[in-house]
Amino acid sequence: MLERIQKILSARGIASRRKAEEYIEQGLVTVNGTVATLGQKADPEVDKIEVSGKVMEARQEMLYYLMNKPRGVITENVTRPGPIVKTNGQIRVETTVLDLIPPNLRGKIYPVGRLDKDSEGLLLLTNDGVLAYRLTHPKFDHEKEYEVMVTHVIKDGQLKKLQEGMTISGEKTKPAVVRRLGDSLFRITLTEGKNRQIRRMCQKVGAPVALLKRVRIMTLTDTSIKPGALRQLTGSEKTALLAAIEIK
Repeated sequence: MLERIQKILSARGIASRRKAEEYIEQGLVTVNGTVATLGQKADPEVDKIEVSGKVMEARQEMLYYLMNKPRGVITENVTRPGPIVKTNGQIRVETTVLDLIPPNLRGKIYPVGRLDKDSEGLLLLTNDGVLAYRLTHPKFDHEKEYEVMVTHVIKDGQLKKLQEGMTISGEKTKPAVVRRLGDSLFRITLTEGKNRQIRRMCQKVGAPVALLKRVRIMTLTDTSIKPGALRQLTGSEKTALLAAIEIK
């Protein structure tokens, strides 16, 4: 079946889609001996696809890591210097998630989805393009749970509005699961990931976010990972996650 080359490379765990596009633009990908172009399609079962002169294997070893992303770090899928910012007259390059990956893993694993700069918590990194697609596409309804502290006491009626969903930028958010933990603290489980969704939802009900932390990605939870650290998934964690995502 014909598919875009970047999708093939992602599905086979060669690189994220964005990274695969970089490879294509740099002329590193060939199909049947001819340099590929961005947007070109191929059949992985028929065509000979090579990346940097190496024939694409059917499926390389899949790597799965869990990180505790600290606040102030940007989630990036592309290896490049972080954005340059100027603070109090000082110019600095902002830290990205890829900067926190050990050198031996750089270019091999990429973050699945995003956590905005001001948020913290669990982030999955992998080279499994199929898993990344299943976890990030809203049609699969895969759960991600967040702990949220707002700036003041939040009322039950406000939590109910978050649970029922609301219109943001012309689109209705899906219903969410909301559980109160304290006067200004609650947990919310989403099955979608619109840009800064929780912050925008809370702002709309009049409860601005003070702290936001992702505490669960489907079956994955871990309160012991230090901010900025990452670890490989255990065999049982990987098995449970792939079963929950329905990947054989």
